[in-house]
Amino acid sequence: MDFWREPESKRVDDPSCLHPQSNSSSCFRSMKSGKAEKCIFFPGPIIVGAGPSGLAVAACLKSKRIQSLILERSDCIASLWQLKTYDRLRLHLPKKFCQLPLMPFPSWFPTYPTKQQFIAYLDAYVAEFNIQAVFNETVVAAEYDAGIGFWRLRMASAKGEGKEEKHEYVCRWLVVATGENAEAVVPEMPGMEEFEGPIVHTSLYRSGDSYRDKRVLVVGCGNSGMEVSLDLCDHNAHPFMVVRDSVHILPREMLGRSTFGLSMWLMKWLSMKTVDRFLLLVARLMLGDTAKLGLERPQLGPLELKSLTGKTPVLNVGTLAKIKSGDIKVRPAVERFTRHGVEFVDGRSEEFDAVILATGYKSNVPCWLKEREFFSEKDGFPRRPFPNGWKGGNGLYAVGFTKRGLLGASLDAWRIAQDIELRYKATKK
Repeated sequence: MDFWREPESKRVDDPSCLHPQSNSSSCFRSMKSGKAEKCIFFPGPIIVGAGPSGLAVAACLKSKRIQSLILERSDCIASLWQLKTYDRLRLHLPKKFCQLPLMPFPSWFPTYPTKQQFIAYLDAYVAEFNIQAVFNETVVAAEYDAGIGFWRLRMASAKGEGKEEKHEYVCRWLVVATGENAEAVVPEMPGMEEFEGPIVHTSLYRSGDSYRDKRVLVVGCGNSGMEVSLDLCDHNAHPFMVVRDSVHILPREMLGRSTFGLSMWLMKWLSMKTVDRFLLLVARLMLGDTAKLGLERPQLGPLELKSLTGKTPVLNVGTLAKIKSGDIKVRPAVERFTRHGVEFVDGRSEEFDAVILATGYKSNVPCWLKEREFFSEKDGFPRRPFPNGWKGGNGLYAVGFTKRGLLGASLDAWRIAQDIELRYKATKK
């Protein structure tokens, strides 16, 4: 029996029984201190991150009878979805473009599943493929040790009562699956410390219920900013949305099809620029001139802009109607905060009860991965763009960094599993 392939009849609930453990001081020592620590050698791939991308890789590997181990800093799978998203969230794209490898969504799910339905799907996915994860495990540093030909991951595990246990994992293959949205982006703006009301990132926002009858400034006009503003409206708050940059707003559906699906279909025969012109024409007919509402469009078309910068167009789910009616008011960039409100760059000042930062997320890879050839120190993304950003050197892989959502992550998950399988067969020979 291959010593790192799981027997078909065996289900493993405790990852520690998959590998030998060593406390010896001969070879595996702490990367920084040189002191011997509890060292766990895992003979298969280790995946950092238990979000949808990490789960997809684990399932693809499992289909090839390769057992992996997921390390997750939170206490659950898909922590971004479970702990840091607002209640009304739905998948922005139709479910057929968001399903993970080897398991479609249930047929009875709606075209755009809710947050709760997507989490239920991920739970079923984990159960279906018996995916193993160790929770509350934070990677402090990961570095390739050329002397032994393995990756070494220095860990800090929460053990309750404020205690941490430090130890180390050693593996041949390392899959970085922490993704594009690992850390909230909280910009510093002049006077923020003076403002007496609450300032929260959308990762802490759940619903507009606690903002009823309040004047709320939403900083950011991406999909999250638009939906939070709409949710505030639905809870009888008074939202004001800061639009700092140009933005493409498209109908979620065109001509009876999803805008995304229609775009992908048209791209089979037409150039990206031609499809962009079509999308903007239909959007103008369906939504009107958004510039009149303070929502200027970028010079580049939506698909070209997404391809070059990763900036996603906003899919309208009702927010634009509220802007047209005046229930959501558009404001320019913030100049500075005051005790009770904000001064804008156009010179006007207004008072607000609360501020919600819809300012997005960023990769945290540079904080812990000690590698600079494959990943960029600047933004924490692979230096090579999709479709060539999934494989680095020395058994290092990346998934969930394509700027193409779950569909891009699924494609890379297959590539990673196939490559690891080939490498395993080569070492076996």
